[in-house]
Amino acid sequence: MRDVIHQFGVTMLAGFVLAVCPICCAAAAEEAQVVDGIAAIVNGDVITYSQVRALSAPREKLLRQQFTGQELEKKMIELRQLALKDLIDRRLVIQAFKKESYQIPDHIVDERMHQIIRESFGGDRNTFIKTLEAQNYTLGEFKEKETERIMVQAMRSHNIKMNSIISPTKVEDYYRKHRDEFTSKEQIKLRMIMISGQKDTASAPAQKALAEEVLGKLAGGAEFDQTAQIYSEDSTRDSGGDWGWIERNTLAAPLEKFAFNMPVGRISNIIDYAGNYYILKVEDKRGGTTKSLAEARSDIEKKLIEEEAQGLQERWIASLRAKAYIKTF
Repeated sequence: MRDVIHQFGVTMLAGFVLAVCPICCAAAAEEAQVVDGIAAIVNGDVITYSQVRALSAPREKLLRQQFTGQELEKKMIELRQLALKDLIDRRLVIQAFKKESYQIPDHIVDERMHQIIRESFGGDRNTFIKTLEAQNYTLGEFKEKETERIMVQAMRSHNIKMNSIISPTKVEDYYRKHRDEFTSKEQIKLRMIMISGQKDTASAPAQKALAEEVLGKLAGGAEFDQTAQIYSEDSTRDSGGDWGWIERNTLAAPLEKFAFNMPVGRISNIIDYAGNYYILKVEDKRGGTTKSLAEARSDIEKKLIEEEAQGLQERWIASLRAKAYIKTF
């Protein structure tokens, strides 16, 4: 196992996400002065409220921008509960690592520190140290946290043994049940002329006659965009009736049925809908095609492997929880 941990540490450095580093989460410092307390005890190890807030702070900032009042309060409680659960799971993994007397070589942590300084601070160690001090971290504390992250990742990799080969039957079954995932969205490039019918007034026949006149001009070779600029009465008039690329469920159902079934370049007949008259032109189409099983196979295999790894990890963590003393406050 020691060799496994050592080798893993060498190869994993490039894969760490910098966003989890305390120095990259300045938002965590916003609540540095709040009253602290014990959030949980895990086999004798204490998790504090400040640790929970430090982990949840970046997402809390986003929640405050999106929600207010009771909804914000509910979201904040849910977020902090998830953060506490994550911290408890991390502590269980670290305890399992230490119980086995495994070791992370010092040079692995040092390489990680050099990577952070190089990628986040342009190689300037002094700026790195000053940033730690500004966030009330000592260099030793930061190194300890990075060491724990490496421990967690190493233990998870070591304890999740799985077969990286997915059976063809599982791949085919997934493809059959999730064909929509491999079907590109159908889109059309649409232009439209809308003429108000005003059916509740005596002018309704005149408006219908106008729509027929417009259709006649188009049939005679008039440019659709120029005609729309003259006659159309909807918001796209100035742009020549241009709706751009649209997907299904953009138009009212009767209009969509016509639009998505029209050949490219064809101009529709007059469509009488909701008291108005519409003339459509589909300029182009794209999407709506489905990858074959052969084309989708590698993506499906990757997804199923990831799902299997996630399931194994959850079961392993659950086994650690089942054997632990955990008390939350």
